[in-house]
This record gives sequence, structure tokens and C-alpha cells, in this order.
Amino acid sequence: MKRLLSFAVIASLFLTPIAHAAPKKISVKPLQLLTTVGSPEEVSGVVASGKSVIIFGSKASKAYVRAIDVTGKELWNLSLDQSAASIATAAAVDAAGDIWIAGATPLALGLIPPTPAATPVNPDNAVAPPSSSIGNLQAVTIWKLTSAGALTFTNTLPTSSTLFPTSISVDRNGASIVGIIGNEKGSAGFLVNTDKAGVFGKLLQIGAVSTTADAVVRHGDGSFTVAGSSSETLAGKKVAGLTDGVLIKISKAMKITNVVRSSAVKGKRIWNSASSTLLLGGEVVVGAKSETAITKFSSTFAPTWTYRFPSTGPAMTAGSTYAAFISTGATPQLNWNPKAPTPLLLTFDAKGAIIAADSGPIGQKEVLGALVSKELGVLVVTSSAESVSIFTLIPR
Repeated sequence: MKRLLSFAVIASLFLTPIAHAAPKKISVKPLQLLTTVGSPEEVSGVVASGKSVIIFGSKASKAYVRAIDVTGKELWNLSLDQSAASIATAAAVDAAGDIWIAGATPLALGLIPPTPAATPVNPDNAVAPPSSSIGNLQAVTIWKLTSAGALTFTNTLPTSSTLFPTSISVDRNGASIVGIIGNEKGSAGFLVNTDKAGVFGKLLQIGAVSTTADAVVRHGDGSFTVAGSSSETLAGKKVAGLTDGVLIKISKAMKITNVVRSSAVKGKRIWNSASSTLLLGGEVVVGAKSETAITKFSSTFAPTWTYRFPSTGPAMTAGSTYAAFISTGATPQLNWNPKAPTPLLLTFDAKGAIIAADSGPIGQKEVLGALVSKELGVLVVTSSAESVSIFTLIPR
């Protein structure tokens, strides 16, 4: 009140009206193209190891990984599997710069008897390698490589169903892989861990007929957080929408201890990504309306702040600071109202306020990833109809 009176006194002295200015909207700056790395049919994703960009995926039905520098010059290229068909679908880099890649390969002959054809699994409209052998991708496979491209080990875990790994998380004790596993009635999520030598433990199935596991976080106490979606009851928690986004806590003993559901009335939700700080990005679809949800959760799964933005497709988060998605409408905090779907990278502060925004070019159809590299900075990976591109921040 005293502050308002002071402004009134000053105004009367100078005989000039003073208006309270609205909060200044943030200007959106353009992202800088780093390089293009291949076609959407061949590239599953990108990670960074030191000053190298690591691209992985499947080409001619074979899993591969290759490295380039920031100019696009190829440093090395490695075929990961010699089977009739194989896929590399997720990757992570450990503290030493080694690259861990998760995928699926056919069963070795004689390991597990053939089972009835499973429902095809395709969580994010990913393009599977065109091969008649794709239905036999029933072994979870992990490859570890040095930053120089030397293959350290390959290990597999045979299962009785077709599967699709979606995410991998690594630390000094090993790796965790999540994904989707098909069965006769639908599909379930799964979590499986390895030790630091890549030796698999027991696979945990999550749900039974309509659940996905799309992101995984490893915690220091040996527990895990899995994010995804579900249209069925999990751990006694029933469906509230058509499909709910789910956040699942799993103990070191591989038991589900908590499930938090994020729902939209008569709508579908899915958590696409989860950073190590539990910054989650996902999709909300109700009728013809599509939005991105960005929520920061505490370690007890309590939301500390959240946003909704008009968008299409998946949303990807990195650290506790960044979220990227394809924006389709105005954002109140920004000087921004795209005329066509456009990649948008938001930067948040510790309290969840938006402090910066950067955009990619029109024509990009989907955000494949967002990552923060000590050497390369912030990278945003997008795909158009023809190519996969990597963008970075222009120095401010």
C-alpha cells in the first residue's frame, strides 16, 4: 500500500500519469543447426560422448552405431549385430564416456520354443526395419562400446515375446532397460537390469495388456523410477482416463512399491521422458486437443510445478532445466504464436519459471531427444519427413 501511495505522490508532482507495465514476454531465439545425421527410418536417437555425437539405429535391418564430430565428419561406424534383423532403440553414456546401447535381436536357435505371434509393439510410431524376421525380435540385447568405437561386450536376455526397448539408464553399478513386450492380448511394460559387466538379471513385467514403459531413472539407493502409460489397473490403482500417464517406483528387490497416475477425463496421457531429477515430459490428448505436459516431481512423486502447452507428439526433458516439444500454439510467457508446428525448447529456473526459449525451423515433425553435454552444450534432436537433425543453442 505504501508503495502505491509513493507512486501516486510522484505522479502528482510531475503531472504525468504512470501506468503499471505488464510482465515483459520472453523473446524466442532460433536454434542453430549443428548437422543432419540420416533419415528417420534409420536413426533411433543421438547421445553425446565427449566432443563426439553418437548416432544409433537400424539400417538395412541391422543395428548400428556411429560417431561424428560437430562438423558432421564421421569418426567411426560399427555394425552391432549380424543377425537377419536387429534393432538399436535406446542409448546412454556413462561417466567414463562409454556408450551403452539397448535393442532387440532374434533368439539364438534352440533357446526358447516359438510362441504364437505377439501383438506388434510400436510405442512412439517408430519405424521398424522392413524384415520378415522382425517378429522374432525376442531377445533384449545390450552393447557397450568405448568412446573410440571399440565393442566391449554384447549380452542378450531371451524372452518368449516380441519386445521393443524404449529407454536405458546407466550408472557406475550397471544399466536399466525399459520397454514394451507383446503378448497375445496386447502389450505390457518391462524393466530389466544388468550389472556393470552387462549380465542381465530377471525381467520384471509391468501390467498385462495395455501398459508401456517409456523412461527409467536409477536411484542411488538401488530403486528405480519407471514412467510411461497404462490403460489397466496397476498395483491396485485403477484407470481414471482412457489412458493414464504412470509414474512407478520399483524397489531394489524389483517390487512395485508405488504408482502415481496422471489422468485426463475422457483423454489419453503418456509420460514420454523422465530426467534424473524427475523432470517429466509427456502428451495429453483429449478429443482433437493435444498438449504437452511438463511436470517436476519430488522424490516422493509429489508435483512441485507443472505446465501445459499446445503441441503435438512427444515431449523430451533434460536435467531439471530443459524441455523440448513441437509447439502448435501461443504460450503466455513467450512472444510466440507459431503459424505451423515448430520445435520449441524451454529453459526453466529452479522454481519452474520459464527463463528462456529457443525454436527450430518449421517442417520438423517430432522431437526425438534433448540432452545436455558438458563439451557440446544443449542439443535438441528432431526429425522431418526426410531427415534427422541436431540443433544447439546460439551463444547468448
